[in-house]
Amino acid sequence: MSTLKVNSIQHSNGTNALTIDSTGHATFNKTFIPANPLTNRNLIINGDMRIAQRGTSVSGITSNNYYTVDRFDIGGSSFGTVTQSQDTDVPTGQGFANSIKFLWTTASASLSTNAFLQMHQSIEGQMLQHLKKGTANAETVTLSFWVKSNKTGTYIVNLWDIDNTRLIAKAYTINAVDTWEKKTITFAGDTVASFDNDNGRSLDLTFGLCAGTDNSSGTLQTTWGSAVAINRYVGQVNLADAVNNYINFTGVQLEVGDTATPFEHRPYDMELARCQRYYQKFNNILSFPLSRYNNTTGTAFNSIPYIVPMRANPTVSQSGSWESTTGKAGTPTSLTGYNFGIRVGAGSVGANGVLYLETLSDGEIQANAEL
Repeated sequence: MSTLKVNSIQHSNGTNALTIDSTGHATFNKTFIPANPLTNRNLIINGDMRIAQRGTSVSGITSNNYYTVDRFDIGGSSFGTVTQSQDTDVPTGQGFANSIKFLWTTASASLSTNAFLQMHQSIEGQMLQHLKKGTANAETVTLSFWVKSNKTGTYIVNLWDIDNTRLIAKAYTINAVDTWEKKTITFAGDTVASFDNDNGRSLDLTFGLCAGTDNSSGTLQTTWGSAVAINRYVGQVNLADAVNNYINFTGVQLEVGDTATPFEHRPYDMELARCQRYYQKFNNILSFPLSRYNNTTGTAFNSIPYIVPMRANPTVSQSGSWESTTGKAGTPTSLTGYNFGIRVGAGSVGANGVLYLETLSDGEIQANAEL
């Protein structure tokens, strides 16, 4: 049997990363101990756009909301009409299966002063404390993403401090039509005003798509300062100016440091659970047992746990047709961030006081705790 003796392992630049002395003691060069974690680097949830609990395509969009891909919503007004979809067009060889796409179906060639459209993701303050915002040690962060559009030119991306109404904006350029391009943008740390340490909305990462003069007539705010609307999207291309204009995004990553690392491909179940902290739904349910029967009022009730605990006590709603075994409609209600209840009105439930709430056609219960 042969023995392999290793005195050192070298980094590609020739410096020893690991040295083993004659007694067998190993010494690591601290230069090669990563300053940032190897996992959970990405502050963005669902940056690869593969979770779409609400659906994969919505047309006729003219207003704010979450529509398809989880954790990315839109804000805006007077931007025409778009279709948003979870698309399968992705950059080749990067490990992505999906992107988010905006396609204009009604143009707004001449934007009104208050017109704009932005895609953004909001982040909780308690997820951002390691950025050390508001201190002399405030961390630089780097944004990287892939983008594709039929319209070249200048686009703007913002970091918006919701807690303190502060803003920093940077420009990037789409250089070639119908071509996936990777963009990397670095934002300096903000030494003024910290994020709240709670589960509320503290930071928005915002991608501009079009902007009227109310949001673009000033000077682009490329350093942290008090947010001024006219400085947000200066120079932004009007992507709304023609029918069939489009833009796709995927691989969105925001991380500590001044260098972009490869996209963090997290397991599907982990990413789904992160999305379900903010939104989840129960669909095509055959029945819920309603076992807590009140003989005095004739009502029945039961609580059902959420798939994962939610960020906060959510808004609960239902769609489709529901009916109990007594012909009474059921109503879901939010109880806590851990469970919701279903209550059925007065009616005979039989000797054992147990009934079921059943779906008659594509019934769905939704719980929304988005920021």
